[in-house]
Amino acid sequence: MKIEIQNQKGKVLWSGEAENLADGLSQAVKSGTGLSRANLSNANLVGANLSDANLAGAKLAGANLAGADLVYANLAGADLVYANLAGAKLCGAYLAGANLAGANLAGAKLAGAELVYANLAGAKLCGAYLVGAKLCGADLSGAGLRGAGLRGAGLRGADLYGANLSNANLSNANLSGADLTGANLAGANLAGAKLAGAKLAGVYK
Repeated sequence: MKIEIQNQKGKVLWSGEAENLADGLSQAVKSGTGLSRANLSNANLVGANLSDANLAGAKLAGANLAGADLVYANLAGADLVYANLAGAKLCGAYLAGANLAGANLAGAKLAGAELVYANLAGAKLCGAYLVGAKLCGADLSGAGLRGAGLRGAGLRGADLYGANLSNANLSNANLSGADLTGANLAGANLAGAKLAGAKLAGVYK
């Protein structure tokens, strides 16, 4: 079937024959097509191979990217509000300034990902693997991080107000200046974590 991928102004970025949109997007990435500011809202991209894709500023709100391969993808400033990224591979991905509010990232692999100043308010990150991820200044208020792997993660100045970090591994994480007011840290591993200047009022241990 004919697939056409447009940007947010209606300009065609890629067109061709593909089994579905996920296949077409994978083909576009393999051909080196730049997909920055692509309009992919509510798209079904389950299991799509988008490693190394340039999706900076793309509109992916409500998209289903469960199990997708986004390793080293550029998603800087992308709109991923309420997107489904459960089990997605995002290791080394660049998500600086991306909007992931309310997104489902349960079980996602985000080792080494760059999420500085990203909006992850209310996001579901239960069991997500964020070892060594950079989350400085990120908004994680109300996020569900139960059992998440955050060993060595950079969370300096992050907003974790009311976040659920129960049973999370925060060993050697940098939480300096982070706001953990009202956060749930029951069973969390904080061995070697840096908490200088962190706000800890009302923390549940």
